[in-house]
Amino acid sequence: MDFPELVQATLLRRYQRFLADCELAGGQVVTAHCPNTGSMRSCAEPGHPVLLSRSDRPGRRLPWTWELYWSGRSWVCVHTQRPNAIAAEAIAAGNIPELAGYGRLRREVRYGERERVDILLEDPFLPPAHVEVKSCTMLEADGVVRFPDAVSRRALRHLQALEEVVRHGGRGVMLFLVGREDGRGFAPADAIDPGYGTALRQARERGVEVLAYRTRTSPDSMAVTVPETLLF
Repeated sequence: MDFPELVQATLLRRYQRFLADCELAGGQVVTAHCPNTGSMRSCAEPGHPVLLSRSDRPGRRLPWTWELYWSGRSWVCVHTQRPNAIAAEAIAAGNIPELAGYGRLRREVRYGERERVDILLEDPFLPPAHVEVKSCTMLEADGVVRFPDAVSRRALRHLQALEEVVRHGGRGVMLFLVGREDGRGFAPADAIDPGYGTALRQARERGVEVLAYRTRTSPDSMAVTVPETLLF
């Protein structure tokens, strides 16, 4: 996926979850929308370079959006909606072999009582595959990228919904996209959300497929590259 033209700035602070003050190259301080509900642990340190996109769409309160963060060794995608599009693009191109062979891909499809699956794969000769995509940006001291970076009831609910899909004969797939290149391996963040770690392991035992893929991120684009090792 190609990014829109991005503008470099320096992160001053992230606050109220959805706001970030950033200083542009000329010294102007702007407030950018932060499209990330997590704690952003390990990717929101003041003083680090960031990349912003700009939209002048009428009615928009904040024209700037925070897209990428420079960790010192890697660009990190902090825009949590980007990975859904990147995953869909990779699946359509056949770059995730476990999800290849389907004739139809749809996004944000309602299922169950109140859920919308990120990606639904359909084919007359294959069981439908419900794919939930999670953006993983938290790098721990041991070099492992983990999810979630804050307690997430929503993520837990998604696991339970995928288990229900499996019980009814479909494929339930949890796809973790590692949005940085300065770590190795993926695991649940048991120290932050032990309930999610337990639920993820149980879901895998009950037939939910767990995949993790690394992405390559640059100021111009982001793409799925290779499978990431599961360390749990």
